[in-house]
Amino acid sequence: MKLYWIWLLFNIIPWVFAFTYLSVSMIEMLWRLFGVAVYFIIFFIMPLVISKPVITMILLSLNTCIAIITLYPAQGDGFNPFLLLILSMLIGEACYHLNIRQVSVVASVSIVGVIVILWNAELFTIGFIAIYFIFLLTASFIYQQTKYHNDDLSARNDALLSEYRSVKRRLSSDEEIARQEERALIGHEIHDSVGHKLTALLMQLEVFRLQAAEDNRAQVESLKELANQSLEETRNAVKMLKSNDVGGLAGVLRLIRKLETESFIRIHFSVKHGAFAAPLTGEQSFVVYRSVQEALTNIMKHSNAREAEVMFEAPGGSVFRFEINNPVKNDNRFQEGFGLGSMRERIEKIGGELHVQKTDGQFIVRGLIKLAELGEEYDSDTTG
Repeated sequence: MKLYWIWLLFNIIPWVFAFTYLSVSMIEMLWRLFGVAVYFIIFFIMPLVISKPVITMILLSLNTCIAIITLYPAQGDGFNPFLLLILSMLIGEACYHLNIRQVSVVASVSIVGVIVILWNAELFTIGFIAIYFIFLLTASFIYQQTKYHNDDLSARNDALLSEYRSVKRRLSSDEEIARQEERALIGHEIHDSVGHKLTALLMQLEVFRLQAAEDNRAQVESLKELANQSLEETRNAVKMLKSNDVGGLAGVLRLIRKLETESFIRIHFSVKHGAFAAPLTGEQSFVVYRSVQEALTNIMKHSNAREAEVMFEAPGGSVFRFEINNPVKNDNRFQEGFGLGSMRERIEKIGGELHVQKTDGQFIVRGLIKLAELGEEYDSDTTG
């Protein structure tokens, strides 16, 4: 915004000096002031269409014509030198916003207008202005080439940086998944091997106790109690391995914080209604993280806003809900793409739901996952 006001000042100053250079009647001054008014009306309209190069080119060419007509020398007056400054700024603005062909159109309008004004001028004036335009157009061409080169380098750097972050996130996620799978494998091995054998041992000890002599029953009861304690400790160890499968919501938050740092997006978290205590499985936590990641990726691609609100809750302990909300400033029609489609498939695969909604100022992604009861994760058989 500050640059806009500086550029406005740069446009006003040459016009002030250009009018002080004129020596015309009051009536003629009025229509020239009307020309200045139209010039600045177009100047204020320009930021609204700056994303449309063809319209920007037409408006700059129109302002060029208005400047030439408004400062056209009256009878007996010479060429107004401040017109060169105004035309130079218009050509410079075209160089900044447009490509080389569109800049050539604006420059051609300026050159034709100056030729019309200088048709009967002195040879020295014509030569000086011709040299000025040669230098101006040469500088404009060099600027265009440098700008294209820098834009290309910037685009390549952004692509490489994006790929680096993607690979880094994938590597971190793969390492986390590998650890989760290893913990799950160890938990299953302990459950299937040690747990079942201890259960079988308890059953055999109970049979032996019933058949043993009276004086041996106390010793068998002691052995049975020891085996029962070992089974309980094994069961607790399996529970810990399962509960630490992905670190639950805490693990998801850790991964999202890492994503926030890498993507330079400000994320506002809101954790409600027992979300930290929700018994998320490894697959569920992975799907939640991937869903949030995809939603944040959409923000980086399609939204100018660099912030988002992420909410987690587990009302009643039976479902886990998450919501990603970010502001949008465009009115483009929403169409679900590959990323959101893949996210929907992941969530539906584990029995969840995904809802995507776009309002006038918000883009909202909501997900819901059904939580398993705590008792469903472990076989009740292990207690014998």
